[in-house]
Amino acid sequence: MNTDPLTHIFGEVLFDHFPDGSRVLGGAPFNVAWHTQAFGLTPRFISRIGDDKPGHEIAALMDSWGMSRAALQTDAQHPTGSVNVLIEDGEPHYEIVPDSAFDFIAADLVEEKTTQGILYHGSLALRNPVSRAALQTVKARHQGKIFVDVNLRPPWWDKETVNALLHDADWVKLNEAELAALGGFTSADLKTAMQAFCGQFGLDTLVVTCGAKGAVACDKNQHFAAVKPAAITAVVDTVGAGDAFASVLLLGFSKRWPLETTLERAQAFASAMVGRRGATVAELEFYRGVGRSWLV
Repeated sequence: MNTDPLTHIFGEVLFDHFPDGSRVLGGAPFNVAWHTQAFGLTPRFISRIGDDKPGHEIAALMDSWGMSRAALQTDAQHPTGSVNVLIEDGEPHYEIVPDSAFDFIAADLVEEKTTQGILYHGSLALRNPVSRAALQTVKARHQGKIFVDVNLRPPWWDKETVNALLHDADWVKLNEAELAALGGFTSADLKTAMQAFCGQFGLDTLVVTCGAKGAVACDKNQHFAAVKPAAITAVVDTVGAGDAFASVLLLGFSKRWPLETTLERAQAFASAMVGRRGATVAELEFYRGVGRSWLV
């Protein structure tokens, strides 16, 4: 696989716990880092784990996957992140445990260097002012593009904080409900709302995911692209589908693929992931199979 410019991924890593007693590794930024590592990028994952059994397991899994732990902090006071996932009407709902290690990413432990490339982050890890301050430190030293993957989980967000993040972004991904909540567009059609949102925050590209209907994107030149899932997609597990989609958006932005191509490949990977259990796959051949035609 090709060597790409370094990507910087900031945010949570945790375990999702399911009603049947099973658990899977997760956290949107971690999932994106895991996928992009498999697709040939070199993510610098900035996060924090507890000095506990789950944290040690995450560190070992990162090592086995070839991911750098240079920016992964260890917390002796707060536990590794965890989420209780409830499935209602086929859709996942999340109970996110507060005061987890990822809430306390320390600014003074972030490597002091000027960075280029792409900085990706979500919104959940910023529910705590400690991690918000760490992100501001990272952003102050970053001279490349910023990709914000919105993830609104009540009660862990407020509009003022998230909107401030969007003003710093070049690329944004969110869903239809999040577009309405943050943009305040209650009656506008989707494309009109997207154009207004791009203008409001000065974005290069906005991507709106629409569940089973696929996704729509627009750029600052008001060029639109859309994609729909294949009709034959067999759904086993939708947890992490959005993160799979985001990881290929990040890959496409890094490689400067055309917008239509990026959307098509992101949808193809998300469709492949919903056919598997869990938000990540520990088989490189799976990634090679999905990306064989475009990772050249």
